[in-house]
Amino acid sequence: MSFVYDDRPCELGEGPLWHPERQQLFWFDIVKKRLMTRENGAQRSWQFDEHVSAAGWVDRDTLLVASETGLWRFDLKTGQTELVTPLEAGNPVTRSNDGRADPWGGFWIGTMGKGAEPEVGAIYRYWRGELRQLVPNVTISNAICFAPDQSCAYYADTVVKQVMRWSLNPATGWPEGDSAVFLDLRVDCLNPDGAVVDADGNIWIAQWGASRVAAYTPAGQFLTSVTFGAAHTSCPAFGGEDLTTLFCTTAREGLDADTLAAKPKNGMTFAATGAGKGRAEHRVVL
Repeated sequence: MSFVYDDRPCELGEGPLWHPERQQLFWFDIVKKRLMTRENGAQRSWQFDEHVSAAGWVDRDTLLVASETGLWRFDLKTGQTELVTPLEAGNPVTRSNDGRADPWGGFWIGTMGKGAEPEVGAIYRYWRGELRQLVPNVTISNAICFAPDQSCAYYADTVVKQVMRWSLNPATGWPEGDSAVFLDLRVDCLNPDGAVVDADGNIWIAQWGASRVAAYTPAGQFLTSVTFGAAHTSCPAFGGEDLTTLFCTTAREGLDADTLAAKPKNGMTFAATGAGKGRAEHRVVL
């Protein structure tokens, strides 16, 4: 059973991150250019000058935040930012989108057109001071997550409606060979958005427009789903003290006024207990 975790409606909620040291959820409203959280039961947010979309944790008081022009070290105490590396900084058409830390301390980040222009985005990995492009010609980068045994990464271009799997070098985490289709959602007309892998290796995928997060086994078989009270589920994250709470960001973007009036919970951030058990997010090593 899901419930509203935070009632501030996001135009485009994304990038939920459960900080394992702080025991605190962070997430973004990309369109409104803000980082959001709840702290000691109170709502809190930070405003940015450009679109921000995803984060990894560096230490207790530091996040790596992805924006439309770079990856930034962000101090949660002072609100100060420091550039780590530019990210398509010279391209005004694109912004950052989905991203997640990998088991080697790296950070994968996808970009996309601000108007979802076809194939103008890409997926990158930042590791040990190097930002390397991995996947070109992406329209809407999503579903970046990693198997618990570190054998592979997953990612998707939402408009293609397929989730890809890519073998990773066990020592460095760089992809090896070609990626292959892991999950083909075209027959069911489902749109893969953000995703996270649980402790058993199942992948939980938010499905934009379907009001749910669906779980699939490592073999690609449908396992279960959790329904949320918003049409556009955008990204899940496991959190809570024992990592058994499934959080999910949602969006109001693309919904008409009548729909928003009838279902005002669209865009809020939700949670569901007992859905599964997650894993602590990896630390980003800078």
